[in-house]
Amino acid sequence: MGISSQTQELKQFHGNDKLLIGMVLGVLTFWLFYQSIFNVVPSIQQDLNMNDSSLNAVISLGSLFSGCFIILMGGLADRFGRVRLTYIGFALNILACLVLYFSNSAFTFGIGRILQGLSSACIMPATLSIIKNYYHGAARQRAFSFWSIGSFGGSGLSSFVGGAIATLMGWKSIFLLSIAISIIGALLIKDTPESKSNKISVGRYDYIGLFSCILGLLSLNLLITKGFRLGLTHQFTLIMLTGAVMMSIVFFRTEIRQQSNAFLDFSLFRSRGYSGACLSNFLLNCMAGTIIIINTYLQQGHGLTAFEAGVKSLGYVAMVMIMIRVSEKLLHKFGYKIPMWLGTVITTIGTLGLSMTFVSHEIYMWWVIISFAIFGLGLGCYSTPAADCAMVNVPMDKAGVAAGVFKMASALGASFGIATGATIFSVFKNGNIHVAAQYALLTMVFFGILATLVVTVIIPKASIKPEQT
Repeated sequence: MGISSQTQELKQFHGNDKLLIGMVLGVLTFWLFYQSIFNVVPSIQQDLNMNDSSLNAVISLGSLFSGCFIILMGGLADRFGRVRLTYIGFALNILACLVLYFSNSAFTFGIGRILQGLSSACIMPATLSIIKNYYHGAARQRAFSFWSIGSFGGSGLSSFVGGAIATLMGWKSIFLLSIAISIIGALLIKDTPESKSNKISVGRYDYIGLFSCILGLLSLNLLITKGFRLGLTHQFTLIMLTGAVMMSIVFFRTEIRQQSNAFLDFSLFRSRGYSGACLSNFLLNCMAGTIIIINTYLQQGHGLTAFEAGVKSLGYVAMVMIMIRVSEKLLHKFGYKIPMWLGTVITTIGTLGLSMTFVSHEIYMWWVIISFAIFGLGLGCYSTPAADCAMVNVPMDKAGVAAGVFKMASALGASFGIATGATIFSVFKNGNIHVAAQYALLTMVFFGILATLVVTVIIPKASIKPEQT
């Protein structure tokens, strides 16, 4: 097929519900099934004989590798095709789930989590870019809303799904269902015309930036999950701290000097709207640590089963689903800033409620349900305006890379939040598990406060409304 006929095909194609459902299923492979194991941590720890620090490290590996490679995959999506990268993401998830299903050690489990992260690094920026290319006007706002339902809604449903699957079929069945979802998603996006960027750089890729980012963040992850437990003067801690600092220096020196093909395209951050969306997105996703803290605390501190703990989060799911569509209306009426600000404030209030672990068991069981619902309300309010704010404020030819950076913020935020929250909880729980949960959850509250400040200060007051774009 010639270039002119391909261009004509792209102009004639409009995104439909079949394609949208396929992309949402791709998003669910990470945000629902990847996060479902947050509710089965005690079972994994027992079956694979892992200590707290090793478990915390391998669980967060997927988010870390997703964040590190998501920009590279976004660029590859622009260059080689967004639909093609989505297919590759589905294939990587199937491979990851097979590795995890047959895993019998911390090492193989970690490999599986890394492959899951690479899968999401392909799927998330590629699908966001497909939405930007094939959906327009109100249809684009709707597509972003459903994409956000897959992301935030999948995250909210993960506790219940993980608990239900673990109770009925065993926790490893989570991976079999994820494989089935990947196959269905791949079939649904079939026959979608390929989408590429017309402006492709042919220079050498910035592998120094990529690998310095990976090594630096991996050092930071191990410093948090293992180093703090060993002590600040321990040899391992000092090595990880030195590695994190040195790789940070290499990364920033390399990126500042790069004129083109930089791993992180700093020109994207000239837009205050895009910068504020990415930074607040990172901080709000740090609060993903709330989910693993609460699920583990409810099981180990209050004697609930994985299924019972998951049921407590259903209000979270319901409010996310409702508010994502409501936030679309708020976006049309007020622009980005107001719903984003409300989202960060409400999410922080919900986490603050969850941190009240000093109340009696009876009261806390009800308080968790209410606080989780508030938590979900806030995330649902924030999600669509933030995604639209980020993607509208970038040029079309950098859509894949920009989507990669935006979702890099999500993944790295989740990785950092999970590692930090789970580590604080595990360090203090041998003394008093209720106090340990409170300390860990108050750390999540701090991230929420920072996210609110970012939206308040950085996002422009006169945000462009969707109907004006």
